[in-house]
Amino acid sequence: MLRYATASLLALATAMPAMADELNLYSARHYDTDLALYEGFTEATGIRINLIEGSGDELVARIQAEGANSPADILLTVDGGRLHRAVEAGLFQPVESDVLTDRIPEALRHPDNLWFGLSTRARVIFYNVEQGLPEGVTDYEDLAKPEFEGMLCMRSSSNIYNVSLMAELIDALGEEAATEWARGIGRNLARAPQGGDTDQIRAVAAGECALGIANTYYWGRLKASANPEDTAVADATAFIFPNQDNRGTHVNVTGAGVLVNAPNRDAAVAFLEYLVSDDAQVMLADGNNEYPVVDSVAPTGPISAFTDFAASGVNASIFGTNASAAVAAWDRAGVP
Repeated sequence: MLRYATASLLALATAMPAMADELNLYSARHYDTDLALYEGFTEATGIRINLIEGSGDELVARIQAEGANSPADILLTVDGGRLHRAVEAGLFQPVESDVLTDRIPEALRHPDNLWFGLSTRARVIFYNVEQGLPEGVTDYEDLAKPEFEGMLCMRSSSNIYNVSLMAELIDALGEEAATEWARGIGRNLARAPQGGDTDQIRAVAAGECALGIANTYYWGRLKASANPEDTAVADATAFIFPNQDNRGTHVNVTGAGVLVNAPNRDAAVAFLEYLVSDDAQVMLADGNNEYPVVDSVAPTGPISAFTDFAASGVNASIFGTNASAAVAAWDRAGVP
């Protein structure tokens, strides 16, 4: 079993060369548990983290506006598609780190090491436990079958999660077949796309639709909630990992990269390496009910019961490189 030396934070502290005493982190994650992560890094290294929060797109725009004088060392954001926007803007610099390449599977990091996946989530198919899974649903492709007309709930096709899903389908099926799939999705909608992933799970629980598409961590949040209404929704729904008999389930990332003008580059690389240590991986994943990227580390929250599935293995950079084609496919299909 692969174990990384910084599983011990003391080892991280003693192994690091002298470097800057601060790190400027621009983060699109907004979880209280992340603060404990940052405190752990500071305790181990003496490097103070200055945190700037915002949406992924807001932070990219801010870094672009700051230009060469940007104080940002690291951009941490969600979805391979959003990471690609930063790549296209020329915001990341390559990082050569044996720790990162050894610990993070190839599919979950940029081919040129411009960004690195730190946790993952699967985009799965939900169904109502009482009604059962409609017969004939095992793959994403099945959701477009005519027999499921009026049975599907999904958030807007323009949402980055659905753009990235379509980007992978284009890679797997080709643009023409993926567009035809999207037309079937539009026909099978039980209602106009609305709300977020949690709303789709709630609609499935309420019987408003027999099937829904959402990321696993939204179900994990409901299941872990202190609100009995949320846990009731989680208990009323179940999900399958699509395409287990062929290419595997679509998996996306939370990831980060070192910025091209980072004033504290060595500290930034050390921080990324810290985030793939065993302890940090558990905290990072459990903070949002996601999966660790390090194979030897397991989550401990509600999602821990759902780790035995095959992911597609497609490199997450494809979600960005195919994004324009994905948006065009949804538009051609007329799915809002």
